[in-house]
Amino acid sequence: MPWLDNIRRVTPYVPGEQPQGAVIKLNTNECPYPPSPKVGEALASMSADNLRKYPDPTSETLCAALADYYGLTPEQIFVGTGSDDCLAQCFLTFFAGKKPILFPDVTYSFYKVWAEVYRIPYETIPLNDDFTVDPKAYGRENGGIILANPNAPTGIATDLNVIEAIVAENPNSVVIVDEAYIDFGGETALSLLPGYENLVIVRTMSKSRALAGMRIGYVMASPTLIKYLNDVKFSVNSYTMNMPSLLAGVAAIKDDAYFRQTVARIIATRERTKDELKKLNFGFPDSATNFIFATHPTINAAELFDYLREREIYVRYFSAPRLKDYLRITVGTGQEMDTLLRTLAERIR
Repeated sequence: MPWLDNIRRVTPYVPGEQPQGAVIKLNTNECPYPPSPKVGEALASMSADNLRKYPDPTSETLCAALADYYGLTPEQIFVGTGSDDCLAQCFLTFFAGKKPILFPDVTYSFYKVWAEVYRIPYETIPLNDDFTVDPKAYGRENGGIILANPNAPTGIATDLNVIEAIVAENPNSVVIVDEAYIDFGGETALSLLPGYENLVIVRTMSKSRALAGMRIGYVMASPTLIKYLNDVKFSVNSYTMNMPSLLAGVAAIKDDAYFRQTVARIIATRERTKDELKKLNFGFPDSATNFIFATHPTINAAELFDYLREREIYVRYFSAPRLKDYLRITVGTGQEMDTLLRTLAERIR
């Protein structure tokens, strides 16, 4: 089949399993609580007749709401269908040089996939033994840098001074900071935007704002970088955001009280779960996210993964060499975490 030579083949990203039915789903870092009631009100106000029309290609209302919330201008905001779409567009736009881009060896596995799909040369930089970032390792020549902060799947937040050191050391490269989990801990790089034209911050409404099903992500950067990003977007797909997503996104960003209440509930459950896991002899990096990256000294992680799955509790397991001893456990409701802890105790004791 000679036509196979013309087909682009890559090893794809593998998303978390989406089990159906009455299971405890702690494997994809979704919010355990519903979105703001204002989201439902906004969607209910939309006439189905509007769906025959194309949505606003500029996503003006959502960009304006985000700009107002973060103290930026609309020209500093780009929105897309989830942060994955935003990140993919960033790779396509900002990493077009011949030098390799840099990112950690343990991080969001989609980075490597996008690099391979878009034929971007890359090098992975090993994290320290404790899974922290070594800023000196990013002082080499490169075509761009991307760092998740807090990192996934480790849950570790990198100090802002380390992030700034990397951005400052690389004035000729675009540095992307993926802040998908920043609402749960760590310090955002937003304060650095005025001083660094090469900084790009990417966020999502899938986690802390409970809108994973709507697919809303956004980018914050200088107007110049946002213009280049829009140029690429409009060359690929002008209508990335649908009408319901635009309405839901604006409603969610405007209900700040509900957002803060939800985040506080998740953090409180996370901290209680960490305390209980320690009693079961689990170890983990200090999580600044809505998940815990846990390991047990005597029980194999893959075995625990299967044990939980058989009992309809779904967590995430990665078989990569540096990750194979860990489970990534999303923070669910208090009741869900109680069931998880009770089930783990039955296996361990």
